[in-house]
Amino acid sequence: MPLRFNLKSQYFTLLLAIYFTLILNYPFFRESWKVLGKIEQVKAGFIVSIPFFVLFALIILFSLFTIKYISKPIFIFLTVSSSLVFYAGLTYGVVFDYGMIQNSSQTNLAEALSYLNPSLIISFILTGILPAFFITRANIIYRPLVKEVLSKTALMSLSLLGLLIIAFFYYQDYASIGRNNRFLQKYIVPTQYVSSGYKYLKKNYFTTPLVYQQLGLDSRKAAAATVTRPQVTVMVLGETARAMNYRYNGYSRDTNPFTVSDNLISFRHVSSCGTATAVSVPCMFSFMGRANYDENRAANQDNVLDVIQRSGINTQWIDNDGGCKGVCGHVPTISISTKTDSPLCDGEYCFDDIILPELEKALAKANGKDTLIVLHLIGSHGPTYYRRYPASHRKFTPDCQRSDIQNCTREELVNTYDNTIAYTDYMLSRIVNVLKVHTDQYNTNMLYMSDHGESLGENGLYLHGTPYAIAPKEQTHVPALLWLSDNYVRENRIDTTCLRKNAESEQISQDYLSHSLLGLTNVATSVYKPELDFLSGCREAS
Repeated sequence: MPLRFNLKSQYFTLLLAIYFTLILNYPFFRESWKVLGKIEQVKAGFIVSIPFFVLFALIILFSLFTIKYISKPIFIFLTVSSSLVFYAGLTYGVVFDYGMIQNSSQTNLAEALSYLNPSLIISFILTGILPAFFITRANIIYRPLVKEVLSKTALMSLSLLGLLIIAFFYYQDYASIGRNNRFLQKYIVPTQYVSSGYKYLKKNYFTTPLVYQQLGLDSRKAAAATVTRPQVTVMVLGETARAMNYRYNGYSRDTNPFTVSDNLISFRHVSSCGTATAVSVPCMFSFMGRANYDENRAANQDNVLDVIQRSGINTQWIDNDGGCKGVCGHVPTISISTKTDSPLCDGEYCFDDIILPELEKALAKANGKDTLIVLHLIGSHGPTYYRRYPASHRKFTPDCQRSDIQNCTREELVNTYDNTIAYTDYMLSRIVNVLKVHTDQYNTNMLYMSDHGESLGENGLYLHGTPYAIAPKEQTHVPALLWLSDNYVRENRIDTTCLRKNAESEQISQDYLSHSLLGLTNVATSVYKPELDFLSGCREAS
């Protein structure tokens, strides 16, 4: 006989609220304890009141949806989805705010499957599937309408009274802690991810699109008279690389052995626009800047690639990272298929080596014209870092050959991540070598910049996507490297000593990318801001 049991609707609401409070909101309590632990004096009663505050609030919220015919579908969905949010928060310190919802919605199947591991499956079964099963087997007893309403009102009133009592004694404590640590509310399950999901759906599917705005209609090629050759710029867009793991930036390990002889210039103090690809990539190629960035506006106006292409420069995007987040929508694009019959691909991912033949083809088709090529690498995409480099590039061992990275030792995890950085360095060296072959015909240059950084267990955080206001520097401090051919330097009259000095000391951000690309490609337009071009102050007067 299948398990069945009777449960009055109010008891069902109460048990569900208790489960969500004590189990699924554990990441919230863990983060709260961290905050409280840094405060000199905290009232014991205030600490004890926090779980009750969450419980009473959830009882009121859940009571509103404990309605015959709809309660089971709603709470089964909430329980199953909250289980996944719980695991992400518990294991990686990830919060599902609007940015994470957006990033998750743009994740392809291979990326999603990379998070699948035994600990996730066990957690999902125990905290999601089993509770959902009990919900399905519960025979929820609803009284006649008037009695049901009175009973529900009584439960909600008692919960509200509990909240008022807590507020009477500890309002100042909640106001102070909440005002100074607004990020804590992002950990509360299920309110945060549900409200963020609603905002995402409303904004992307139920809002009238903005009228598309063209920018830089006056764009034109405006190279100095000293420039006698066509120019090729290769913009390498990195993935999940953090600046602090680059030897160029003072890291103790030799993670940049391949480009050491290429005289790359490292911009040591670059901050990202976001902490996830879905935000950073559209933002860094836009002209908005982080402070004014708006996803909807960015999707409905030209970005720097559109402006450069409009000037007459051949522009192309070559992708090995699952998409350009809308940035390459108006330029010729090649997306590497993971099903490519090559030892570099396994059906789900391809090593970044796969992109080099496409670069060669693009250069062959340049046919003596000014060209901009964007190469989007998979770089250091986690959590399966070990799948980002071939066995021949296992420079640092032992490495972490699994996706549940929290179960690897610190040494293994860092070794694996550093291998991805070293492999990216190998890729940059290969790209520079390809460009060197063409220096007789073109003035060539390469700019590398990562979209965002990564946490590797520091302060209990893994991966990325932490809300920017509280994101650690591991997720916001990104590498940026520049290589200029001798011909480019000479004909564009670049003072490399000045450039290296500025790169060493100046605090810049991804706001500089669009304007620096305009500068590198010698495109003149009214949207160009020389103060945001890291080359502008280091050009010698003609």
